[in-house]
Amino acid sequence: MIRPSVRGTLPEAIDVITNRTARRLHDAGLPWTPSEGDRFVLPGRGMDADVFTIAAMVVEVRDAPAGRLIAFNGTTEWALDAVEQAEAIWLPREEQLREALGSAMLSLVRAEDGWRCTVRVDRRLVEVAAAEADEAYAEALLQVLQADG
Repeated sequence: MIRPSVRGTLPEAIDVITNRTARRLHDAGLPWTPSEGDRFVLPGRGMDADVFTIAAMVVEVRDAPAGRLIAFNGTTEWALDAVEQAEAIWLPREEQLREALGSAMLSLVRAEDGWRCTVRVDRRLVEVAAAEADEAYAEALLQVLQADG
């Protein structure tokens, strides 16, 4: 079971793949061993826009009569206590996508309209394009996973 520790939306400065792409990776069988800092969503619970981050300790800022407090909590105080890992859709970061590509990864190049990622799938080269680098990695990884499956 995963204990979601931090709930919120992603700051604009943090790039992650789309929920749709993450779902496709999940459905294609991308293995995930949850670790601190990983982000995920819980679809179908009325919280599709909420992004959760696995953290050892929840730290939040609270307003108090004496001013702002930085509060350290052992658990999150809300109705969702725990969920099965299979229910969570992992939002891998760019470096995690590169790592998952492993030796299949050949190149990522900037293109006029975004990014192009080239991978080796079996004995052929496959190039995918996307507007963002992390999405290009994800699309390439889907090609690799589908060939393995």
